[in-house]
Amino acid sequence: MPVRTYTNWNRRSSDFEEQIEPLRKYYFICEGANTETFYFKKLIDLRKDLGIHPMIDICLWEKTDEHRNISFARELVNFANEQKELPDNGFDKEYDRMIIVFDGDIFEEKVAGYEELIKNIEKTDMAAVSNPNFELFLLLHIEGSYEKYIRENEKSFLMNYDGKYSYAKNILHKTIGMNTKKNPKIGELALKIGIAIEQEKFINQDIHNIKGKVSSNIGFIIDGIIKDNPYITL
Repeated sequence: MPVRTYTNWNRRSSDFEEQIEPLRKYYFICEGANTETFYFKKLIDLRKDLGIHPMIDICLWEKTDEHRNISFARELVNFANEQKELPDNGFDKEYDRMIIVFDGDIFEEKVAGYEELIKNIEKTDMAAVSNPNFELFLLLHIEGSYEKYIRENEKSFLMNYDGKYSYAKNILHKTIGMNTKKNPKIGELALKIGIAIEQEKFINQDIHNIKGKVSSNIGFIIDGIIKDNPYITL
């Protein structure tokens, strides 16, 4: 299979518990293969602790084999659409929601067509975008990080250093002392999602207008999942 589904929905304390199918599933599929995977797996494990409705499931589609390195946003969208069509992946187009997670940095200078991409995604799915990158969103999980690192330094976050937007990654690494691409413990930041949701409100959350702006709407989307009621039609 091109994707492997991670969920904790079927974890149960005994074999005698009745198996119930969720009314709605949120599927995350991510540009990055490591950092985002560490994070969303932990978030999924926290589903009950976060107070997410008991009839809502959160899933992560992990890209596998030759598909693992699909990272260009347009290719990721096409890949996600292909996976939704495969019966074995269990995606219900009527009730389920796909969330496509990618960085906005390449659209700052190198790549055109961002507005068209977002428009196409939002026809059926949700785009979860962080500009410049996912590490910015992770940084928001640290109490006081907006005031300390972001508020007076937004231009630095969007500066291209030798072809890379590395400022957020460097700040995060110095702050938490771990390599976000190699250490699964980075996922523990999901325990502080409440802080990230609140701090994200201080930066731009309008993903239709991210050019030249430190931006993220990932916390906004997660907050929406936490508050969602599957018995109410979206």
